[in-house]
Amino acid sequence: MHTRLLPLLGLLFFSCTKDPSTTTSDLQFQFRFDPAQERLNNIGQPSTIPAGNAAQTPEFNEMSVHYIELAPNTLTPLGDGAIVYHAEEISIGGENAVNFDRAARAGGDQVFSTISLKDVPPGTYQWVRASVTYQNYDVRFNINNLPVIGNLNNQKGTVASFVGFNTYITTVKPHEKTLTVNSNKKQGFWAFETQLSDPYSAYNQIYSGDAPAGATTVVNPLFATSPIPAGSCVVTGKLAQPLVITGKETSDILITLSFSINNSFEWQDTNGNGQLDFYGDGVTPAEKIVDMGLRGLIPIRE
Repeated sequence: MHTRLLPLLGLLFFSCTKDPSTTTSDLQFQFRFDPAQERLNNIGQPSTIPAGNAAQTPEFNEMSVHYIELAPNTLTPLGDGAIVYHAEEISIGGENAVNFDRAARAGGDQVFSTISLKDVPPGTYQWVRASVTYQNYDVRFNINNLPVIGNLNNQKGTVASFVGFNTYITTVKPHEKTLTVNSNKKQGFWAFETQLSDPYSAYNQIYSGDAPAGATTVVNPLFATSPIPAGSCVVTGKLAQPLVITGKETSDILITLSFSINNSFEWQDTNGNGQLDFYGDGVTPAEKIVDMGLRGLIPIRE
């Protein structure tokens, strides 16, 4: 009996053994939101907060990118590198736009995209370009001069910030409430939902608006040799060591897109107190948000 079983067991073992030639490996991307990472300007230089403005480091919940490109060198024009991720676009709103309803989102240290390495052209890549389209984060603010109540300090709110070139939005839900949009929105559109502390939580609302055109910081250290279109949010960062793809990889590669959120939410500080102030008296104008851009990208091979 044992002798007759041996060939059968051998066949079973052979059939369950994985053929190395058929294994596939993946290129994975995940986000990281770093409050201590250097704060940069549009051309990748260290940036301070301008006089008359104030800023805070938001608490990020999730983000979405529309496009990821690997660029071999500083002279590679936008779009001429290896485009390893490109999300769905739609033209229902007129012009071509990111389809927000179908956009994948992820929080910090969560894998956002997985691409088979066999689909990545072999080559040596020094730069990563990531086109950010959507950010969701919490900020702190004050509401001053409310009738009867007075001031409500250190309140929490959630910002849904759209920084892509153009995004078609049906609805957006920053936290618990939903705003209906049903149209295309250019870079700078935002929705803000208050999360007032009790007993005032019943008065939570959603507000929306647009940041000034061209105000969103988009860090591109290659601005002189590889510019990006105005109104887009293609953030560019250099790998510490070039990424070499041979086409013969047998293990996964994980790249962390580490974004600087160091004082990335900026406003005009009209009263000079360093805090974001709104007013409930119907007379005093709210302090204006002027920048919701990320402040740098460091791609890290883990």
